[in-house]
Amino acid sequence: MLVEQYRAFLAKHLYPIEKEIIYGSLRSYLPALAALRDLAKKEGLFAPHLSKQEGGLGLNLVEFAEISEVLGTSPLGHYVFNCQAPDIGNMELMHQFASEDLKSKYLHPLQRGEIRSCFSMTEPEHAGSNPVHMSTTAIRDGDSYLINGHKWFTTAADGASFTIVMALTDPDHENPYQRASMILVPLDTPGYRLIRNIPIMGDVGEDYLSHGEVEFKDCRVPVSNLIGAEGAGFTLAQVRLGPGRIHHCMRWIGICERAMELMCRRAMERELHPGRSLATQQSIQHWIAECAADIKASRLLVLDTAQKIESHGAKAAKEDISTIKFFVSNVLLKVLDRAIQVHGALGITDDTLLSFWYRHERGARIYDGPDEVHKTVLAKSIMKKYV
Repeated sequence: MLVEQYRAFLAKHLYPIEKEIIYGSLRSYLPALAALRDLAKKEGLFAPHLSKQEGGLGLNLVEFAEISEVLGTSPLGHYVFNCQAPDIGNMELMHQFASEDLKSKYLHPLQRGEIRSCFSMTEPEHAGSNPVHMSTTAIRDGDSYLINGHKWFTTAADGASFTIVMALTDPDHENPYQRASMILVPLDTPGYRLIRNIPIMGDVGEDYLSHGEVEFKDCRVPVSNLIGAEGAGFTLAQVRLGPGRIHHCMRWIGICERAMELMCRRAMERELHPGRSLATQQSIQHWIAECAADIKASRLLVLDTAQKIESHGAKAAKEDISTIKFFVSNVLLKVLDRAIQVHGALGITDDTLLSFWYRHERGARIYDGPDEVHKTVLAKSIMKKYV
């Protein structure tokens, strides 16, 4: 029933306006999106990932995964229901590890959709696939940390109220996995600066659809803004990224479903010759069949992984998490590419959402660990059984 309620909401309220917003000025439409958030609350659909006590629906990871697929069919879906990245990851992290004071000041307003957040880990000077190799430091100075560093791909920094930054609190610790910590930094703190929104394949983006390059220069925050224990940054990153990859993969499957629908409609409508549509061509038929199989396989893989995380924790699902990350991201790009090809010249225009997704989702094979890293992790884990 919930799946159908979300489908109906998106079809009625989001699909008709999404192209105008995505290809227009997102910020000018924020009041309209805020009104849709209020409507989602009235209909009991807001924040499906949160507990009922926190104003959500109390869905577990598997249940939310099914909803996330539906929301992924629109670029506005997750935002309207307040479960978009990176906010959802920050909510999960703070729910488990933040102090009660930080929860009161930052988590609860974030859960209510009153503010947004961002997450600062990747640095332009270092390979993002190596989360223990970074230069940003948070040096203890009395009851404060003094943060200095340079980050980029801090998604949604534009307009956010705070970030959770990964910084070295003990740069010389003998264990490289215990050198960094996660610290909450309000973005009105002196010394913080949003340098720019990074252009992504020609699209600078704004607000929650942006990727910021940011700077911390003698940025002073209280030690009480520490998330979890000092030196636990790497561990917390893994806790955050496990469920996060479920969210991403199900969103990608939602995109695939929408692209598949557009592809099939175009194939049926576009005439090659009088009385003969693209859908009569065997190559097109094979693409449609292969995409359908790949989407179904992706969904089953991700739901199985979500069930394993729900039952046994992210550590027990390490192989599965790596598998879905590289498998589903490749399916996403394959489906988008074929949908564009079927649309012909129309596919590379902004008259459909395909060009938007093609630009924005090429990064799926890079962020949260590139394909090559996940394949190596998986292969090494498998080969241990044969030593």
